[in-house]
Amino acid sequence: MTVIGWHASHEQIHPKDLLASLQHAERAGFTAAMCSDHFAPWSERQGHSGFAWAWLGAALQVTELPIGVVTAPGQRYHPAIIAQAVGTLEAMYPGRFWAALGSGENMNEHITGDAWPRKEHRNERLLESAQVMRALLAGETISHDGHVRVDQAKLWTRPDAPPPLLAAAVTPRTAEWAAGWADGLATVNQSPEALRRVVDAYRGAGGTGPLVLQVHVSYAASADQALAIAHDQWRSNVFSPPLCWDLDTVEAFDVASAHVRPEDVHGSVVISADLEEHVERLRELIEIGFDEVYLHHVGQQQRDFIEAFGERVLPRLGVTSKTDAASEVVA
Repeated sequence: MTVIGWHASHEQIHPKDLLASLQHAERAGFTAAMCSDHFAPWSERQGHSGFAWAWLGAALQVTELPIGVVTAPGQRYHPAIIAQAVGTLEAMYPGRFWAALGSGENMNEHITGDAWPRKEHRNERLLESAQVMRALLAGETISHDGHVRVDQAKLWTRPDAPPPLLAAAVTPRTAEWAAGWADGLATVNQSPEALRRVVDAYRGAGGTGPLVLQVHVSYAASADQALAIAHDQWRSNVFSPPLCWDLDTVEAFDVASAHVRPEDVHGSVVISADLEEHVERLRELIEIGFDEVYLHHVGQQQRDFIEAFGERVLPRLGVTSKTDAASEVVA
């Protein structure tokens, strides 16, 4: 059965409110969660960007949900530090944490003052980072000289078993490359045809582990309102690589998106006031073969989305709430 989780967008919501929404999502029937890990939002209109790693400890403590994060070791984060972070979370909350590793985006990484490398360089750096992290999580003492440098690093607190390290990929080429080292694949919604190409590239190259999909949706009481929310909050996020990788500031994203029309956002967000339409669109994506689907309502107000989807969408997708599961056991 496909896991249906809730996505926590640090770029749009204050971390305190995000934590309350996560608890609300768990009560509503979502069975997992994931979050972003940015230094900056994509737009002034979004207006937040809390530190994911501080929030993750609180999130795992106040819920029983498995939770993942998409992160980018190598520039903003040294891979030994991320290995320590994921190892500590997995040691505290065994079996409930995963991380998807990506090559990063300039908007987050430029803050170090280092140059923004070419894509092939970033992939080489990511692979080195994943190898360093795995060795540290296995208990080795590591020294390494390459795109990243490590001197005699060792993790003194480690989990009994390392958490899964997935690859974050949006193109077939990156997915095929990631199949050689990843414990699974995490990607973001595109057209069904484009997603099939990404999945086929990963599986065709021997990639194993779970297939994870993040789906951006916009739901409101009316179609016009749902479209307005998506255009206001997500029009800075409609750009394909390499543009979305290479822009470096919030201001640059806002300038680039100044002429994005409301109808242009449909390519990136499932927009509808009709819950039945959301069910059908999500079923189509699940049937591609995804094991876990995380829903991100692109609005800053989450309550109506969480309640409506918990009551009328999740059950249609085969998700059983804790209350229903307990009733079945008693029966």
